[in-house]
Amino acid sequence: MKVLIIINDAPYGSEKAFNALRIAIQLQKDSPQTEVRIFLMADAANSAISGQIIPQGYYSIETMLSAVIFKGGKVKICGTCANARGLKDLKLIDGAEISNMSELTEWIVDSDKVLIF
Repeated sequence: MKVLIIINDAPYGSEKAFNALRIAIQLQKDSPQTEVRIFLMADAANSAISGQIIPQGYYSIETMLSAVIFKGGKVKICGTCANARGLKDLKLIDGAEISNMSELTEWIVDSDKVLIF
């Protein structure tokens, strides 16, 4: 099975990204044969910036995304969204890639389930 998770919200300020990644990590744990794909759009593009300093007591979206990638998940970032936020030249989390709407639509068509946060 292929599961696509589209995240739109910023990494911090709401718990949407956190909950989406909790689901992704749990899917990889409980169903290791499931291919997990994450597409970051809008303010979620900020989630893929490497080296963010998180205040003590907060969860780390970078660590959670890295865990998904480590287990074979794929993470793509909307290129238009990243450019609009000035992220074009920033270092991204290892394994995360800038992508485009064409690739997102391919993932949507090719996925068995699509979850949107």
